[in-house]
Amino acid sequence: MAALTGILLPSLVPLPGGTFLMGDDRGRPDERPAHRVTIGPFQAARTPVSNQEYAAFLRATGRQPPRFWADPRFNAPADPVVGVTWFDAAAYCAWLAAETGLRFRLPTEAEREFACRGGIERADWPWGSEPPERRSGLAEVAVLERTHVPSEACANAYGLLCMADNVHEWCSDWYDASYYERSPPESPMGPPAGRRRASRGGAWRHQVKFNRCSARSSLDPSFEYNDYGFRVYADA
Repeated sequence: MAALTGILLPSLVPLPGGTFLMGDDRGRPDERPAHRVTIGPFQAARTPVSNQEYAAFLRATGRQPPRFWADPRFNAPADPVVGVTWFDAAAYCAWLAAETGLRFRLPTEAEREFACRGGIERADWPWGSEPPERRSGLAEVAVLERTHVPSEACANAYGLLCMADNVHEWCSDWYDASYYERSPPESPMGPPAGRRRASRGGAWRHQVKFNRCSARSSLDPSFEYNDYGFRVYADA
């Protein structure tokens, strides 16, 4: 993470894009049908936006802190920021883009799933087929009742951390459970309107802390939950 005039810049990982199998016919109804999707190259932050990164945004803009900002369970500097609405996350991306000249943004669901899979098409988990309970280093994460500093134990082949755990991450798309039935094969952007925004990844608040790569979730974009954060993406 580098600094630029008080801004903490995310560590970006260039991703090649390409064609991959999105969704899972073995998964929940909103993950079906599995379908081929082609997306262009892009960049993804290695970790979710942290409290210390978000603090720079608050100082620069005078924006009100998120709901859980003072809660000691969630305000460690290197932990993911939580309690941010979809609008907060979009505003952060716009601010970071204006300050740096890079087009920072939230990802589409297709980009998020591509990034999560780490180049392994049939992977259930970011690191492959090994269930979380059998993966070395994840036992401590599986019992936490709060956010945590992103762990190398959950890294995927692209070097991205916490793609399946810690906090749900906002996506740019509106959510539609049946969208895959008519999703375009190239650079899908989600439906044109809706009531909930899509999100991806697992969260500390659930009994099962890890979500599969294809698992989908969603939330009203104005809600402030303590297991919702975000990760920045950027154009290639």
